Order: sequence, then structure tokens, then C-alpha cells
Amino acid sequence: MKKTILLSLLFSGFLSQAQNANPLKEKVYYSVSEALNSHKNATQLNLRDQHIFYVEENISQLQNLRFLNLMRNNLEKWDDAIFDLKKLEVLILKLNSMKYLPKNIGNLEKLIRLDLSNNSISYLPEEIIKLKKLRFLHLSLNSITSIPEIISDCKSLEVLELDNNQLSSLPESVSNLKNLKTLHLGYNQFNEFEQQLTRLNSLEDLSLEYNQLQEFPEEIGSLKNLKILMLNDNKLQKLPNRIVELKNLELLSLSNNKIEKLPEGIEKLDKLKTLILLGNPLSSSEKTRITKALPNCKVFFD
Repeated sequence: MKKTILLSLLFSGFLSQAQNANPLKEKVYYSVSEALNSHKNATQLNLRDQHIFYVEENISQLQNLRFLNLMRNNLEKWDDAIFDLKKLEVLILKLNSMKYLPKNIGNLEKLIRLDLSNNSISYLPEEIIKLKKLRFLHLSLNSITSIPEIISDCKSLEVLELDNNQLSSLPESVSNLKNLKTLHLGYNQFNEFEQQLTRLNSLEDLSLEYNQLQEFPEEIGSLKNLKILMLNDNKLQKLPNRIVELKNLELLSLSNNKIEKLPEGIEKLDKLKTLILLGNPLSSSEKTRITKALPNCKVFFD
């Protein structure tokens, strides 16, 4: 399991880097008062890890602010002043105690990245459709039970992280997110694979680990751009034959399932670099077949 997590993190490392301010581009300020002393021209404000319980009201005077990091504080409610920052492009509120996402979020129409991971949010308001420029939406480690149909109107979305929630289904409209490249749904309550996901043709990274999946559809072969597929810790007994059509696949994690045999033609996955099969009832002959079929791939067996 540790190996699986580490490999996944390596492939998604760019996400964490993108959440940091860029001091080489423009100056980063570390308090509202300091930023105000810059004649209100501040564009980047980093207030992470400052143990604050509220956002100062005069932050609304920073009308040029584009980057605001409020990560790992003691915030439980949204301060109205945040919604006056109409030029904001990156808003990070991960690791707080937020219980909801207010309708006012629609005021921040220039948002490109919104990180609300590791809070206590249970639903998304319909006003999220006003965020037409939103490309990165991080909602991991919350208490979300459903995603609204109107999520499809966020057509610029490239990254949608919904792992570690309480989801058991997705709206059919999610298939309209044609620019989506990363979709994380691990650690939820999916019993069946959502067929609409097979129509996300731009998808490169699909994570469904730690669910209750028993079958995987043949249509998965349609995801020609897929590079990462995380299916470990489900209840899969076999893989669809068309999985060998995923010619760009680089990482495939299947550990802790009930798989006895991989499909014929597995050698077609010639870009596969890492295959994790720990915790599956594979015979010695099947392990030998897989190893010979994928000579340039690092394969992990028990």
C-alpha cells in the first residue's frame, strides 16, 4: 500500500507545487497589514499556518489580489470580505473546519484553482457554475455525498479531486467535462463503475482505489489518453479485455483485489512502467507470463 501511495504522489506532484505562491513572479506578503502598506497593489498573500480564526475585513481593500492561501488555520466560517476579491485566481482553504461552500463563491468568477480539501463540506452550491475559468477543484477529505448535475457547466475543469468523501454515484452530466484530465474518486462508496466516465476522452489520471467495485466495463478501452489507473483495494475478480487498448498507460495499481489472471494481449501495454499486483491470488505460471509479457515494466507481486 505504501508503494502505491508513493507512486501516485510522484505522478501528481505538480498539483502541490501549483498551490504555492511564486515569489519570483511577484512579491508574496504574509499579513494583511503588510500587503496594505504596499499601496494595495499586492497580488499574492500567504496566511497559511497562522492560527487565525477569521479573515480581517480590510482584506477587501486588496483589490489586485490574485493568490490567497489560508491553509491550515482555524477557520470555521466564510468571511464576506473574501468575496470582494474579484480578481482572485487561486484560493486555498485546505485543512480548516469549513462546513459548507456558500453561494457567494459565484462572485469569484476569475478563480482558476479552488482548494477546499480536508474540511467538513457536505455539498456544493449551484452557484459553482459561475466559475467558468475554474480548472482545478480540490475537494478531497470532506463529507460530500453527491455532486450536482450542473458541475458539467464548469467546462474548463482539468482536475477534480473527490477522494475521501461519501460518494456512491456521479451525475450523468460529468461526461460533459471534456477537458478533465485528472479525476480522483478513491476512498468513497462506489459499488459500480460509473459508465459516464468512459466518455471522458481527455482523462489521463483516474483513481478509484478503496471502493467496492466488483466489475470494470469493456468501455474503459475508450480512454486512450489514460496514463494512471488506480484500482487497488476493490473486489475485482477480472479486468476487461479492452484494458490492453490503453496504450499510454504508465501506472496500473491492482493490489488487494481477487484477480487470478490478466487479459491476453497485456504485452500491448508497452508504455507501462509500474504494475502493482500485490494481494491477488495469481498462480506462479501467471506471474511468469506477466513478467515475460512486460519486460520493461516493474511488476510487484507478493
